[in-house]
Amino acid sequence: MDIKKLAESLNPVERKVVKVLDNFSSFHDIVKITGLKDVEVARALQWLQNKNVIKINEEQKELVFLDENGGKYLKYGLPEKKVLQSLEKPAGISELKEKAMLSDEEIAVSLGVLKSKAAIEIQKGKDIIVSMTDNGRHLLKKGFIEEQFLKENFPRDAASLNEEEKFVVDNLRKRKKIIKVELSKVVSAKLTETGKKLVKEKLDEELIEKATQSLIKTGSWKGKKFRRFDVKINVPQVFAGRKQHYRRFLDEVRLKFIALGFKEMAGPVVESDFWDMDALFMPQFHSARDIHQGYYIKEPKYAKDLPEDIVKNVKAAHENGFGTGSKGWRYGFDVKRTHRHILRTHDTSISARTLASKDLKIPGKYFQISRCFRYDVIDSTHLPDFNQVGGFVIEEGINFGHLKALLRLFAEEFAETDEIRIKPSYFPFTEPSAELQAKHPEMGWIELAGAGIFRPELVKPLVGKEVPVIAWGVGLDRLAMFKLGIKDIRLLFSHDLGFLRNVKVI
Repeated sequence: MDIKKLAESLNPVERKVVKVLDNFSSFHDIVKITGLKDVEVARALQWLQNKNVIKINEEQKELVFLDENGGKYLKYGLPEKKVLQSLEKPAGISELKEKAMLSDEEIAVSLGVLKSKAAIEIQKGKDIIVSMTDNGRHLLKKGFIEEQFLKENFPRDAASLNEEEKFVVDNLRKRKKIIKVELSKVVSAKLTETGKKLVKEKLDEELIEKATQSLIKTGSWKGKKFRRFDVKINVPQVFAGRKQHYRRFLDEVRLKFIALGFKEMAGPVVESDFWDMDALFMPQFHSARDIHQGYYIKEPKYAKDLPEDIVKNVKAAHENGFGTGSKGWRYGFDVKRTHRHILRTHDTSISARTLASKDLKIPGKYFQISRCFRYDVIDSTHLPDFNQVGGFVIEEGINFGHLKALLRLFAEEFAETDEIRIKPSYFPFTEPSAELQAKHPEMGWIELAGAGIFRPELVKPLVGKEVPVIAWGVGLDRLAMFKLGIKDIRLLFSHDLGFLRNVKVI
């Protein structure tokens, strides 16, 4: 390394700090000698270490600091010294307090300290009279060891104190706000071999920090040196504020659906069995519901706001097909059971609400992003709560071919892959049903979405007529893993700063 060029690259604060490092290494000493602010010295040390000029050392030490009253007594004298100075002749406590200009607490502490040093005698009678002893006169002439200690440079390393100083510290700690002992981080700097060579260079030379307009106009820069700037030097990484990676992904998905002309739907997290399963033509007492193992609400247990006319239609669909040509499930529909509260188990409950809404538009394209809840064992690909994006397109003449094209569009748009396959599947409320899979470069084939055409037994009771509806539900958590290159689903919700600072941002 060219030492001369290095010297010319130092800023004014670095120069001030480097010049004292040959004799001082403690952070507090550097601050005191240079007259710089703490933050200026801290930054200079970081910059110098980055240039391999110094090595910063940090360790925890027990330090002695001067407290509020300690600074005051250092400037105006200890209370006990003031008392002795006021004892030219024996005096009462009130007189001493007035002469020494002390508070009640200070006069009481001072008398106790002086008594312990045999510097005074106290005569008790009608009035308390205080007089100075020969030992007190000697002490006043010699000086107090506590006063000498307060004149030292603070903070002091407690481990470096001699026995006398430790005795003083123990006594002063018992008094109010004179000194305090705290465990603190001690920063020191040691010159490297490069640094030792650098301090021998001419560091007082004036360098121009920046080319100003006036400097160029007047030509006063001629014959002077500019400070060098090393644009290749490594600098500390800056972690700028940014949106959480999964939150950002969800927002991107929402914006893409809106850009494709879809209208967003919304629904409650606490649902009823009716909207979550019954309205979707899922039989109440059938094993088909096992894939939707849900969390039922203890209180309030039942919903009170279900539309009676829609409940009646859905009841008929379950019992006899509701005029769709189907025979239904042919069992007695339990109306009370359908009112049970449950945490939403899938996003299709929102689709059911929209299909039954007076605001439904035909033709229409709808989507929703929802948080869903099911019993599950937590591992790298499963959580008991998860995000889904789903929706439907309702239009006369729409068919399965349209659905396949839509699924392919989703894979290309959201997973950025054209390596997909659509396989037959089963869902209680669609026929035919399909599963969208995409190939991940490391995880292989993963399921991205379930889809199909809503059954007439679902659509007619809610809409009032039979009309084709293609629908889908995409597991957003897995889609995000695919897009962000994450192998463990739990990392989508990580609080680890190391991970959050380095995770891929789309």
